[in-house]
Amino acid sequence: MQNRIYLDNAATTALNPEVLDVMLPFMKEKFGNPSSIYSYGRESRLAIESARKSVAKILNARPAEIFFTSGGTESANAAITASVRDLGCKRIISSAIEHHAVLHTVEYLHKRGEAQLEFVKLLPDGHIDLENLDKLLAGGREKTLVTLMHANNEIGNLLNLQAVGEMCSRYDAVFYSDTVQTVGHYPIDLRNTPVHFITASAHKFHGPKGVGLLYINEKIKTEPYIHGGGQERNMRAGTENLYGIVGLGKALELATYNYESESRYIHSLKLYMAGLLKDQVNAVEFNGDYAGQSLYTVLNVSFPKTEKSEMLLFNLDINHICVSGGSACSSGADQGSHVLRAIKTDPDRVAVRFSFCRQNTKEEIDTVVKKIKELI
Repeated sequence: MQNRIYLDNAATTALNPEVLDVMLPFMKEKFGNPSSIYSYGRESRLAIESARKSVAKILNARPAEIFFTSGGTESANAAITASVRDLGCKRIISSAIEHHAVLHTVEYLHKRGEAQLEFVKLLPDGHIDLENLDKLLAGGREKTLVTLMHANNEIGNLLNLQAVGEMCSRYDAVFYSDTVQTVGHYPIDLRNTPVHFITASAHKFHGPKGVGLLYINEKIKTEPYIHGGGQERNMRAGTENLYGIVGLGKALELATYNYESESRYIHSLKLYMAGLLKDQVNAVEFNGDYAGQSLYTVLNVSFPKTEKSEMLLFNLDINHICVSGGSACSSGADQGSHVLRAIKTDPDRVAVRFSFCRQNTKEEIDTVVKKIKELI
């Protein structure tokens, strides 16, 4: 059987074997409920708090500011809902290219009449128009939540967190940034970044699925999003995902430790593939600011629409090559990418997202580009 080539790491990453090794004991013998008072339970509680301290140290936050959740979607819902219901934000400024975990939540709260909703303008390359954001903030009287993602999961564009955070501070706005694509991929220093909430998912940086985190700045006080038991210091009810949390802590530790060498290597793969496609495929283009302020892990490629290119994802799959046309989180019928529609890309072109990790090789990219040439 032909080996599979996996170039969809922005959707999910393979579990690091070292992460699995630290998780296994908590799946087998160390299975105590972290809320129990006997030694089995205390052992589990200690593992969770060790992971919390490790995560807090890496993100330069306090352990009391880190809450474990089921992943980025739950964390986004909790941050946005808390901003409106607990922090008094009657107005939300977001963008049309946010992840659906954010977009659908702000639209829901708007539809219920809980908050006004405004979208900041986008520049032609897909970046947020910061001048327009300033104008929107200056023009509002209501307490405002600004929710803008640190890096776009489809086109890779990066937001200047510091600049947006400082702007929000000037207008006394609450700032939440969806950092699901950047935690574990970039150094983040929360003590020196003016942000109230950030979110992450372990499976985006070679950790397990079904576990994530929510950072809540200690200067703000919010109510629980999920009610029931007193877990997560009364902030998130439900028995903790013990082995998931242990895995998240280890995965973030490994990602941080190897950041310098791995980010350099992965970026070189992205540039290598962009160069090959430009040289070898007619009329190829790239979506977003791919060579500028952009994720080193993501390359969104645009091909002229033909009968052959429209079948490209399907035919690559038949050839054991895994890529995506946009976000893998939008399962079901393919309605096209809301991100590409928002940045007004040409409807007569077909977009394919390639996203890389340290396990990918130049040989794989050679194979993929050769196959693309054959297929279109």
